[in-house]
Amino acid sequence: MSQYGKAEYWEERYTRDPEPFDWYQRFAGVKDLVQGCFTPESKLVNVGAGNSRLSEEMFDEGYQNITNIDISHVVTKAMQEKYKDKGPNFKYLHMDARAMDFEEGAFDGAIDKGTLDAILCGESSSSNAQKVIQEVHRVLGPKGIFFIISYGLPEHRLQYLEKPEYDWNVVVKQVHKPTISTSIAITNEDKDAPNVHYIYICTKGQAKGAKQ
Repeated sequence: MSQYGKAEYWEERYTRDPEPFDWYQRFAGVKDLVQGCFTPESKLVNVGAGNSRLSEEMFDEGYQNITNIDISHVVTKAMQEKYKDKGPNFKYLHMDARAMDFEEGAFDGAIDKGTLDAILCGESSSSNAQKVIQEVHRVLGPKGIFFIISYGLPEHRLQYLEKPEYDWNVVVKQVHKPTISTSIAITNEDKDAPNVHYIYICTKGQAKGAKQ
């Protein structure tokens, strides 16, 4: 699935298939964990939002300050048109998560549903994944939370998240996969993973090793 790491693949895919698609989980599957991390007043960025319904469903639950970014021009334009009536704080921007055009500390939280997993399929995967994590860390405020929904087992993801330069504590949760599987394994390393998705909750300013 190395094409998942290429911007051209996503441009072609969203052109060919514009219908909403959700990797892994809908909001209902992670709602309790999201509510434990963020309030409706939280200023959030959804990294690699695609045409997922996650942000829409969060908006309907009161989370109405969400900036959605994606590397695909095609999907960004489509989502801007689809959600043009949601108000000024619910927006879609064409942007590369490896070099975000936001100020340091701009957000209370960042959400990633499958984006790191996709990047780890591509060329220079480790380097590109690290750039995204560094950028997320930069744009999060002092107590910001990076909320990651992943197929990746902890032994394959914590090596990227638990680095000395990140002043956050990482807690790993599990949620069951939905019955109808849009939860495709997109990396070879995880093809035999158990029937769960992993939620990595990275909280800045919290002592490492602390429990939540």
